[in-house]
Amino acid sequence: MDNLTHSLIGLAAAKAGLDKLSPATTSLCLLAANAPDADIIALLGGRWLYLQHHRGITHSIGGTVFFAIALPLLFYFGDRLLARFRKREPRIRLPGLLLASFLVSASHPLMDWTNNYGMRFLLPWSQRWFYGDLVFIIDPFLWMILGGATFLLMSNTKLQRGVWLLLAVATSFLVMFGTASRGGLSNALPLRIAWIAALVVLMVLFWQQKGERWGARIPIAALSIAGVYLAGLFIAHAIALRQTRAEATNIGSANGERIIQVAATPTLANPFRWVSLVETDRATYRFGLGLLDDSKKRSDLVRFEKPQGRAEVAVDEAARDGRAQVFLNFARFPVVNVAEANCTVQTLVQFADLRYTEPGRGRGMFSLEVPVDCPVEKSSE
Repeated sequence: MDNLTHSLIGLAAAKAGLDKLSPATTSLCLLAANAPDADIIALLGGRWLYLQHHRGITHSIGGTVFFAIALPLLFYFGDRLLARFRKREPRIRLPGLLLASFLVSASHPLMDWTNNYGMRFLLPWSQRWFYGDLVFIIDPFLWMILGGATFLLMSNTKLQRGVWLLLAVATSFLVMFGTASRGGLSNALPLRIAWIAALVVLMVLFWQQKGERWGARIPIAALSIAGVYLAGLFIAHAIALRQTRAEATNIGSANGERIIQVAATPTLANPFRWVSLVETDRATYRFGLGLLDDSKKRSDLVRFEKPQGRAEVAVDEAARDGRAQVFLNFARFPVVNVAEANCTVQTLVQFADLRYTEPGRGRGMFSLEVPVDCPVEKSSE
């Protein structure tokens, strides 16, 4: 998930009652909700080092436990040093901070698991990826629910109101003018209407000072609504995955192919629209799936055949590249295109993860082009 969602979860949890456990709990919850993304430091080594380590050890069970313990200890000992310097009694209550830290720290890998990027919970013992496939990488509905709740309770000063104003402008710009089509949202009008309506309701509640009157009941309700929303997405995904498996069976039967794996992945702000992926022993497919589509027909079907002959030799050579090894370890549905298998000097092998893009279309870390010498046909012996 994006860091805005992580931050809002941390703040909502704090205002739902965790902030009563100890002074500085709200600050701790904000940090704990984002701490696993400390792996962003890997960007200093380039995008492939980042791809290799993102959603890695800092997001694992061990990494989560480390942050859940380390952050409260930093707050605790920092408070004791400050108390000695200012000649006052320490204020931090370590047991309360630890409880809040464990609860909020666990939310980060759990929410990251819900999207289709994947998680490696078992590092360093296992490199296995786990996928929830429930929520798109950003979800404006979660912004509405959690952001609205925390805004009503944390907009008492001019500085706080200024921060919320900037955040509202930035997120509204993304919702109103962002490239929604990249997330598979063909019609952004319902989302935009809901967004504007939510902003109006929030302003009315703010002027009526409902935050002061309702207090912790607001974030408790918001977290409950978010939980119900995620449960609804879980059900929608189960339906989409069942339909994807049925379509995969039809594809396999029609083409004489054996199914290896299938997935139904979410789209932006539309629980009724999913992207289905199917890998067989000979090809990889992607198509759109509408849960409310009466025709139940596949749309936008694309097929990438697995390389054979000279193309396979070129791919094997390109796969030895260090960047390709990192990419293939990450890619869930890797597809490949050899620009010119029957070349004379050199050709270009284009890798892509079909979850996000196609060969030759870019998309940063989700694709890779490796030049190799022209291949020689594999021996049939």
